[in-house]
Amino acid sequence: MMNTTFPASARRADLLAAGAATVTVVLWASAFVSIRSAGAAYSPGALALGRLLAGSVALSALCLVRREGWPRRAAWRGIAISGLLWFGFYMVVLNWGEQQVDAGTAALVVNIGPILIALLGSRLLGDAMPPRLLAGMAVSFAGAVAVGLSMSGEGGSSVLGVVLCLLAAVGYAAGVVAQKPALGRASALQVTTFGCLVGTMACLPFAGQLVHDVAHAPANATLNVLYLGVFPTALAFTTWAYALARTTASRMGATTYAVPALVVAMSWVFLDEVPALLTLAGGALCLAGVAVSRSRPRSKAFRAAGNPTTSPYTPADNQATRG
Repeated sequence: MMNTTFPASARRADLLAAGAATVTVVLWASAFVSIRSAGAAYSPGALALGRLLAGSVALSALCLVRREGWPRRAAWRGIAISGLLWFGFYMVVLNWGEQQVDAGTAALVVNIGPILIALLGSRLLGDAMPPRLLAGMAVSFAGAVAVGLSMSGEGGSSVLGVVLCLLAAVGYAAGVVAQKPALGRASALQVTTFGCLVGTMACLPFAGQLVHDVAHAPANATLNVLYLGVFPTALAFTTWAYALARTTASRMGATTYAVPALVVAMSWVFLDEVPALLTLAGGALCLAGVAVSRSRPRSKAFRAAGNPTTSPYTPADNQATRG
């Protein structure tokens, strides 16, 4: 008699992780719209610090409600590195870079991040590089290039801006790869909360600028900073960590290629920015590539259903769910 209990529970876990990843990419896409508004009144460092402070307060309150303690000692190395590189360095450098280049150039350069995650994940974490993942990333990157080209020409691009966006992509990729092992030793909420706190402390030198900007910024810009801290940071980084703990860094990195497509849609709805045909085509390619990279061979799922000892996850997918 076939035992279907384990495959059913594995499918449920897969759906929950996919749902968490979806929440992340939707909220991260919304962040670009909010940053565009808040960035006009806040300097790059002040915007990053304000966002991280709001996120830290929300996450710390949630930790107290859930009675989450301190992460285990073994998780701190990954938490500290991801906090410094992703929560701190990435946010400041990206905010700065986006003031130096047009939106298309920024989107194009930053979107090498998932490729760097795949390369670093394969080298440092032993992530598999299946053909579907590579093909999906290639399709999505082509879409990101199309979106970037269609948005270019709206402003100037400096060498400094391109370098800053490139550094942001490197910081993002390194932070994700450092975070992955920590999720095997601490909960998603712990890793996110303490990573955000580390990033906040790293950005404290911008405290004076933040006080100045808050005093002079319009109310809607400050509300956007608070929104960025509570939703795209506190909530979205937690759902990201939840999903990352249940799959590989490479696969999660590829998922973020859905962000450019969602940014195009949100800018159309909320900012009345009607996209060009090339932009729409690029967004469609981004989504198609994500679908390919997240798909699994049917034969693998069939074998898992027929053999109760086989999970539809790869060993790398499950390594962080133990302990």
